[in-house]
Amino acid sequence: MPRVAGIDIPDKKKIFFALQYVHGIGPKVAADILAQAGVDANQRSNEVDEQKLAQINAIIDQGVLVEGALRRQVQQNIQRLKDIKSYRGERHRKGLPVRGQRTQSNARTRKGKKKTVAGKKGVKAKG
Repeated sequence: MPRVAGIDIPDKKKIFFALQYVHGIGPKVAADILAQAGVDANQRSNEVDEQKLAQINAIIDQGVLVEGALRRQVQQNIQRLKDIKSYRGERHRKGLPVRGQRTQSNARTRKGKKKTVAGKKGVKAKG
């Protein structure tokens, strides 16, 4: 299994798609890296020679934030928002959607499993 940026990438897949298994590398960045290294995007990852793999690794180390460093930076950015008590930071802290989505319906992914409130629906006011 070839290793790129310290991550094992799949053997049988085309190198363009195999690179995207690394956190922080998407289609655009993968295409840019392959163009810079002079590797054919349709080549299988196990067919790429060691010299080209080393060149790809060097390009990634040089200018692309990936894996642990990227995750750490994202967490630091979220922590900064929480520390300055911004609106977005408060939404992160409460576990609610951050980017303006509605919460009256939906938002179950962010809010978690539904918490039933007892007696909310069945009680009717007399008037």
